[in-house]
Order: sequence, then C-alpha cells, then structure tokens
Amino acid sequence: MATSVVRARLAATASIMAMCAAAPALAQTAPDSTATVDDIIVTAQKREQAIQDVPIAVSAFSAETLDAMKIEGGSELMRAIPNVSFSKNNFSMYNFAIRGIGTKAISAASDPAVAVSFNNSPLIRNRLFEQEYLDVNRVEVLRGPQGTLYGRNATAGVVNMIPNLPGPDFEAMLKAETGNYGSMRGQMMVNIPLTDTFWVRGAASMTKRDGFDHNTFNNTDVNGRDLYSTRLSAAWEPSDRFSANLIWEHFGEDDNRSRTGKQLCARDPGTQELGGVTITDPFIQFKLGQGCVAKSLYDGASYAAPSGYGLAQLYVAGSMAWGYREVAGEVAPVRVLKNIDPYGSVSQSRNLHEVSTSYDPKYYAKNDVDQLNLKFNLTDTLTLFSQSVYSEDNFKSSQDYARYVSDEMFNSSDGMLDVFGIPVVGSIGAPGGVYNDPQLGSSNRILSVDLSRSKNRQWYQELRLQSSSSGPFNFSLGANYLDFKSKDDYFVFNNTFSLIAEYFYNRLGTGYPVDTNNCQSGVTGECVYVDRSSLDALVGDGHNYFRSKNEIHTKSWGVFGEGYLDITPQLRLTIGLRYTDDTKVSTPYPSQLLLGAIDAFGIGPNTGGSISRGFRALPDIEQSWGAGTGRAVLDWKPSEDLMLYASYSRGYKGGGANPPRADINTAIVQYQPLEEVFDPEYVNAFELGAKTNLFDGMVRFNATAFYYDYKDYQVSQIVDRISLNENFDATSMGLEFEAVFRPTPDFRIDANLGLMKTKIGSGESSIDVMNRTQGNDDWVVVRPWLQVPSNCIAPRGHVETILSTPGAEDITFLALSALCGGSARIGSFTPGFYGLYPFWNIFGFSYNPLTDAPNGGRGFEADLGGNELPNAPRVTANIGAQYTFHVSDWDLTVRGDYYRQSSSYFRVYNTEYDRLKGWDNANVTVTLENLGGQFSAQFYVKNVFDKAPIVDAFTNSDDSMLTTNIFTLDPRIIGFNISKRF
Repeated sequence: MATSVVRARLAATASIMAMCAAAPALAQTAPDSTATVDDIIVTAQKREQAIQDVPIAVSAFSAETLDAMKIEGGSELMRAIPNVSFSKNNFSMYNFAIRGIGTKAISAASDPAVAVSFNNSPLIRNRLFEQEYLDVNRVEVLRGPQGTLYGRNATAGVVNMIPNLPGPDFEAMLKAETGNYGSMRGQMMVNIPLTDTFWVRGAASMTKRDGFDHNTFNNTDVNGRDLYSTRLSAAWEPSDRFSANLIWEHFGEDDNRSRTGKQLCARDPGTQELGGVTITDPFIQFKLGQGCVAKSLYDGASYAAPSGYGLAQLYVAGSMAWGYREVAGEVAPVRVLKNIDPYGSVSQSRNLHEVSTSYDPKYYAKNDVDQLNLKFNLTDTLTLFSQSVYSEDNFKSSQDYARYVSDEMFNSSDGMLDVFGIPVVGSIGAPGGVYNDPQLGSSNRILSVDLSRSKNRQWYQELRLQSSSSGPFNFSLGANYLDFKSKDDYFVFNNTFSLIAEYFYNRLGTGYPVDTNNCQSGVTGECVYVDRSSLDALVGDGHNYFRSKNEIHTKSWGVFGEGYLDITPQLRLTIGLRYTDDTKVSTPYPSQLLLGAIDAFGIGPNTGGSISRGFRALPDIEQSWGAGTGRAVLDWKPSEDLMLYASYSRGYKGGGANPPRADINTAIVQYQPLEEVFDPEYVNAFELGAKTNLFDGMVRFNATAFYYDYKDYQVSQIVDRISLNENFDATSMGLEFEAVFRPTPDFRIDANLGLMKTKIGSGESSIDVMNRTQGNDDWVVVRPWLQVPSNCIAPRGHVETILSTPGAEDITFLALSALCGGSARIGSFTPGFYGLYPFWNIFGFSYNPLTDAPNGGRGFEADLGGNELPNAPRVTANIGAQYTFHVSDWDLTVRGDYYRQSSSYFRVYNTEYDRLKGWDNANVTVTLENLGGQFSAQFYVKNVFDKAPIVDAFTNSDDSMLTTNIFTLDPRIIGFNISKRF
C-alpha cells in the first residue's frame, strides 16, 4: 500500500515534469474551463519539482509573469518577493538582500551573500542589476541559506535565472518597443532544429534610452541606457541516455549610466568659539569640524556642500603662488587659487533626478558566460550531471566625484616669474586661469572625478550524481570547484592633485621643473610621478591621483550530498551535508597619492611613500577556511493540497583582507589601529512553512516563519580611504505570506507580505565616523595632518590650551594636527614637528593619542546592541490584480501592481541620519493578444506616480568631508511594444 502511494506520487510529479518539458507555455496557463492557480516547475533542489512540493521558501516567475509585472531585470524582483530589498552600491556591485541579509561588505575581498546563478551555476561577478532578461524560461528566488546544493555564497539565498534552451520545434519571435526618454528597444529569438537530435537557438535584445537625469550645468541628459545581450545555445540529444547543451551569453553596455545619485551634505559651519576663544581663522574653524554633519537626508540643509577649508589639497594649493608680478612698482606674489572655499555658494536642487556637474558619467560593462551541461543516464535510476562554466567580466565607470560644481578657482599664471626668475609656463601653470589636468582636461574650476573598474574571470566545475528511484530513498551527491580571479581598482582624480604634483613637489627647491618622466618605479626620490595618459586609456602608475588597487584570487572546492527518505507516503526527511574548503589570496597595494617626494613644505624628511612611481605590492595575505554546512528538513504532505515543513540549515560565507592604507612613513605619520582581516560569516536558520491549495485550486496560500542566528555578519564603512569590513553578530526573524486568488479564469489577484525584525547582538559596537565623540563634551573632533585621511578626537582641554596660548598662533594648525598623531611625532615618539616645534614644551602638557585616547584616537564606540541591520525594512508588501476581457478573437488583459516598503536604515548605527523613509511603487500594463498568441501589443507604465525615494545611501570618507551618496529609483517609464511569434 505504502509503496503504491509513493509510486503514484512520483508518477504524478513525473507527469508534470514531462508536460513542462514538452510545452513550457502550457505548464504556466490553466485551461480556460477551470479557475485554478497556475503551477510552475522549479529546480530549487536541482531536480525538477512542482513548486508546491518543494519544502523551501521559493518564489518562481515564468516569462509570462515577469512580462505582465514588468519585472525586466534582477533589480526589480524585490517588487514580487516578501522580505527582499535591492540597491546599487557605491562602486561596481549591488546589494540584493533577503530577510535582512545582503552584501554590505563592499571591499574587493568580500563575497556576495545571495548567490546569483545562471542556469544553476553560480556567478560571483555578474550584471544582475544592469542586464535585462532575455528569452527567460523562469526566475527562481530561494530565501534562506542554501549552502548544501548552492555552496559558499548562499547564506541569504539564491537568485537563479533559467534560460530557454533549444528544442525540437521551429519557433521565432520579434519584438519592438518605443516609449518616453526616446526609448528604442527590441528583442528577437529563433529556435531551429537542424536534425532530429540537434537543435540551435539564438536570442538577442537591445535597449537605447535617453538619460533619466538632467545635468543643469552642461544642459545634458545623463543616466541613459545603451545596452545589448546576445545568447547562442545548442542542444544535442542523440539517445535517451545522453544529452548535452552549450550556452554562450554576452552582455555589453556603453552609455552614461550614473553609478550613484546625488551627493548630499549638511554643511558643518565649523567651530567659531571654543573655551571662550573666538576663532576667526577659517582653516582653524574647519580644523575643528568634519565637513558634513549628521542630519536627516530629507532635511533641506542636506542639499548643500562642504567647505573647502577642510580639504587638505585646497589647504596646500591655497598656500602656493604661481609666481610674482610687478604691480605699481612693487613685486607681489599671485596666489594659485582665487578662493579656498569653492563650494561656498552651492545649493542643490531637491529634485533627485537633477544634478549639476561639469563631467557627465561614462559607463562600460562587458560580461561573457560560457556553459557546457552534460547529462548521462547511467541506469534507469541514476543520472550523472556535469556543469562547466567559464565567465569573464569587465567593468569601468567614471563620474563626477562630488556631483556639484565649484566656483571659478584658478588665477591666471600669465606673465608670472617664479622665485628663480623662470617663467611659469606649460602644464605647471594656468594660462588665462585655466589649468590643464592630464586626465580631466582643461578647466577654470575644481574638477573631481572617480573611476571604478574591475576585471574578473571565473572557472566553475560541478559533478553531481542523482537518483530517481521509485523506492522510498533518493539522493544527490556531488563535488564542485571554483577558481576566481579579480582585479579591482578605484581611482579619485582631482585637478588640484595634479597641480600640486606638477608645480609644488616637482618644482619647489629645484630651480626648475622636474621631468617627471624620469621618476622611476621603486626608486626613492624627491619626485612625484605624474601619469599623463588619458582617462579612457589610463596607465595607472601615477601618484597624481588616488588609487586603491586590489587583486584577489579565490580557490574553493566542496563536496556535498543530500538524501531524501520517504518515512511514510506522506512524511519525507531531507538531510544535506556539505564541506567547503576556501583559500583566498589578497595582494595588497598601498595607495600613493602625492607620495614619493619631500614633504609639503619642502623641508625635512620624506613623510610618506618610498617610491616615486607605480604601486608596490606588500606580501600576499593568504587565508584559508574549512566549513561544514547543511540542512535537515521534515515535510508532511497529508494531501495533494497541503504540505507542512520544518527545517534547519547552516550557511557560511568566507572572510577576507581589508585593503591597505597609504604608504606613508609610520615613524613620522601615525595611523590609528585597524584590523587587517575580517572573519567569515555563519548563520543557523530555522524555518517553518506551509504550502496550500484551497477551494479546488482557486486559491494558493503559502506561509513561512523564520529565525536566523547570525555570527560575524560583514559590514563595511570607509575609514582611512579604505573599505573597512567589520563583523557583527545579529538575529533576524519574520513571517512571509504569499497568496494567489483566481476566482474565475479571467481574474487573478497576487499578493505577498513580509514582516521582519532584525537585531544586532548585545555587546556589539563600532565607531560612527559621523559621531566620533558620541556626545561626550570632554572631547572634540579634530581634522588630522594633511596626509592622514581620517579624523580623530582629542581632549577638549588640550584643544582649548592650544587655542589660548599666547604667541603660539603661528603653530596652532600644526599643534592641532599633532593631537591626531599626525606629522608631529608625539608621546613616546620624538616630540615636535620634525624636531622644529617642541609642542608639549610650549603648551605644558604631554599627550599620546595611541595610549591616552579611546581606540587610539579614532573615537568612542557606539553601542549597536538591539539596532536593526541595514536595508532590512520591517514590512514589505505587494498586491497585483489582472483581468482579461474577451473581444472577438482577441484577449485584452489589464494588470496593476502596487509595492510598499517600510522605513529602514542604511547603516548599523540607526541614527536619524541613517533613516530611509518608507516608499511605494505602482505599475500598470495593458496587453492585447490574439487567441493563438502569435501577435500581441502592450502598453505599460512603470513607477506610475513618478516617485523618487531614497532607497539607499553611502557615507564617503573623512577627507572627502563625510558627504553622502544616495540612490533612487528610475523615474516614470512609459512604453508601447508589439511582438510577433512564428
């Protein structure tokens, strides 16, 4: 009796699988005579199963559903899945978060927490948020750790895109679309059976669209789209025992997409008075400030810009003169800069789709994936699968670093003679007040541009033996290997950097400009090499810009197995185990901005850098981890319409190395202590679920409850110009509900609801760069010496003493810098600024921040216990409804979708500055289709109410004045398309 029931269950599943394989479109559409919820076949457990038979919280979307909801890429999946959020990040990747767990660690050595798979193969670097779906069979999103079958980077879940593969029947499709923003889009597909056993399929798409944002300074539209995808595949099935398919997919983009949105700043007014001393020197005022203060991003004050008096490069450039000019019979110097505060008059538009910049963004991406899949039926019940994947990803994006325009800044160097009587000409001058930067070109304003680029390649191989016995036990055994290499660079260019390098370092004290082409790699000398290659063909060995250079090599292998035991015809036990061995080698390259020469005053020893040109690698940092993961699931299916399950799973994600800081001489310029490496993540996840079909299939209702115990969740913030990764323990718990109601064949309602509460563990803490004193009035924030990137805190009493000491006005700036452990050697070190100023003898106190200040002067730690994880809204909800009208031989379907996300935070500190307001989004589609489905026309509106919420934000470094980059949604998009199938 039991065996026959089991066989019947397997036979029913096999029948569904056969229907899906033979006619995928039919598998998604219920017969017209019935009002039942469509079924869909998924491979969540790497075997084909009806979605209601899978004891995993999984959401799956057919191509038809994706089109109806206008989910055209991975970034839009959050609108249809409970407890999911999405945002781009500051550099070249994104944060896809499931149940509050995502990728908040942004360094080159960090891995994603959500595994993105192409046809069941993981891709560490991918174009999930740029690429639009092409010829898709379905998309599956698995929530919760999937470490057994999907591996090391699936602690939060899996996004799996399954393409359509070649089949034995001829078919073709053409689609053309137009819309607002000058949109032109197209898709095509053709499937050709060359023989009875060999078939090929080709698909391609393109999108061209004008910019979503307007640059008021250049009067140009930016953040546009010019991208395309192609896929070629072939399938061979010579017998029932063997089949193979080969897939090549290529994606390319070359346009002016913006990597981030506006840059906000609530301007710090600086310190006007302290300890009864009135401060009038603006350099000292902003020496005791942080550039931007922590105000809500929705406050009107946040649409300003920081003062230039706190920017180190402007302090140096402001002390320089082009040369001397005779005026009224007297020789007087002419300063390089007209104004030290280039952003004093900046007031930004509140429109998040409006920027003001002299540099329009450039965006380039190219991704290739090659996949070979082999299937051997060794016996009637044993199948061997092989998946081989090779992928390459290249990316390059540049944009204005600040995204607001400075005042005109440079005085003319025409007619200037330097102190040696030599004319100031060529690149070391600014003829007519226009300075020509090697990378950024000519400008009379401050220009600052960043460039993020990466080059990666991946090899992945998996072998899996899978059984399909009619008995009570089946299994899946496998092994896989990953080899991933990454080269990531992040640059910041500023024309004042090049000006200082060319004019100041390479000229002062020599009597004649130094030929920087003679600066040699690895050679110590009084020379800063200026790279004169263009931004589009950058060599990258100059010290006239900031470069964070990162090379990572990851090797990982794993063995895994999963067994499925039918204890009774209704009760099944799943046990999965995996062992993963990771080795990650990081090659650290310290940054070299304006390093390699004598100090900024042309006196004393070299304060930083020991090479004049290029970037020298430090010894490799090799890390290895071995981790056991797995899952145990008990599911009970008393009827075909009800399944209950309980599961425990354990996930793991590797750690890594934090990038190195600048190559300064730490015997003179003191760094605050930071961790060199960060730990792996581990999660224990518990889940209860119910999957039901009610009222004869008219209603489908699935519910899930989960609890996560997370150890060492990885989160980054910028410290000392690097992405410092920190680890925090946390918990996440919540409920998820998914429902489909189909009262008639023509009417359908979809809804989902996610409720979640995340909490960082008690005792966890971190230094908030926006609030280093944590309200302690006995300490104040001080900006460091020019070559040190991060602010510090110092005792208020010492600061007041320095400000009020008679006769010490000329060294106040230097003395305040010394409180951060900067160029003035302090405490147990030799006192004095290069031995010239015995500060503590003058002011009557001794002080060493490394021992006398909290955390070496970095600041007081903020208590994070009980705070919510970033990008973890407590509520996400979506409801959609569609109705089909029948008009003669045509079907007219009208659909609307509404999504809502509650408020959340973009950092772990959960301050008002960190708070992201809740937001919503509405979409409408109207589709006209003939009964044969061969011709269709569609009109749609995405983001109907044209809303521009802030969906995420990123805090920049101290030496960038703690500005904030924000991210928002695309504006309202209107489109009309027609398609024809053959």
